[in-house]
Amino acid sequence: MAKLISKTYGEALFELAVEENKADIFLEEIEEIRKVLRDNPEFSALMNHPKITKEEKTEVMENVFKGRISDELTGFFSIIIAKDRYREIDSILAYFLDEVKALKGIGVAYVTTAVSLREEQKEKVEEKLLATTGFKKMEMHYAEDQKLIGGMVIRIGDRVVDSSISSKLNQLSKQLLKIQLA
Repeated sequence: MAKLISKTYGEALFELAVEENKADIFLEEIEEIRKVLRDNPEFSALMNHPKITKEEKTEVMENVFKGRISDELTGFFSIIIAKDRYREIDSILAYFLDEVKALKGIGVAYVTTAVSLREEQKEKVEEKLLATTGFKKMEMHYAEDQKLIGGMVIRIGDRVVDSSISSKLNQLSKQLLKIQLA
């Protein structure tokens, strides 16, 4: 249900952005809004509080954002509040960002390695992903996980490439177990 809500509202916002030719403006504003919401969890707690009326929530939202973001986005937030969908705001905005990035040919990659990569290694990974995925640009996110032992795991959307040593050891142990059982 939550995915359907975020898709429905995110798609509506995306269509508005494309129709109004404001995809870039909305992209920038929404990235900033998400950062503000992440940095201020008490704002979301206030907006989700059951004893605060929708009108009061709308007034708070307008006091915080009106004049700082596009009128279209302020109106969109008013609709989200009126329809009692504020709990889904982060997933709605994330869906919108994914759609705009897809429109612009920007891929989002999450790369996890056992040890930190040097800058030139990161550049090579990005170049390889650009060459193999067809994206015009990559937004790279790096993380470390020592449990991988070595190699890397790359996730782009719902695609995962796991070339980690821990994964290979796991596959090898499964193959050995099959041999012993035969």
